[in-house]
Amino acid sequence: MKKVDEPKKDASADSDEIREDEDGLTEENASEIGSNECNESDPSALENDSDATEIDALKLEIKALKDELLRSRAEIENTRKRAEKDIASAHKYGLERLVQDILPVKDSMDMGLEIPVDSDVSDAFREGMELTSKMFGDFFEKLNVKAINPAGEMFDPEFHQAMMTEPSSDVEKGTVTKVMQQGYLLNDRLVRPALVVVAEEEINAED
Repeated sequence: MKKVDEPKKDASADSDEIREDEDGLTEENASEIGSNECNESDPSALENDSDATEIDALKLEIKALKDELLRSRAEIENTRKRAEKDIASAHKYGLERLVQDILPVKDSMDMGLEIPVDSDVSDAFREGMELTSKMFGDFFEKLNVKAINPAGEMFDPEFHQAMMTEPSSDVEKGTVTKVMQQGYLLNDRLVRPALVVVAEEEINAED
């Protein structure tokens, strides 16, 4: 009887040990699964990720708004400068058309003053023309209008218009020998070029 009972006891002990091992594995697996589920469903972690994404989006939006503001300021500044330049130009050169319209009258008076006079009546008339011409000169001076009379100077295509050339041995080639019509500047900007005759080299006839 004793020999038969001992194996049963050992088998029962082994069965208890296996059961304990299985219970231990089940608890460990359950603990790991619960831990993973806890991490996956952790609301604080998800909230942190959401906050980080929103912050990045706000940073990008702020940067875009700053760039747009800088461009707007630059555009406003450029517009202001252009407006100031246009206003200054209008003040400086707004009388250009008026000067152009008056110049033919001044030219006619200047040509009249070049005509020689012999009688007393002509002298009185000439005196009146000289006075009127002087008034024109004073008016032009107030407007900062300057005459271009380049006789004896080198021809400058920027301010002079050559009407013809003539041979000359007295002056250097390219020298203005005669001014047919004076030119004018308004605030140093050309209103009308001077019409001139320009010297060229004199050609000697061959025998």
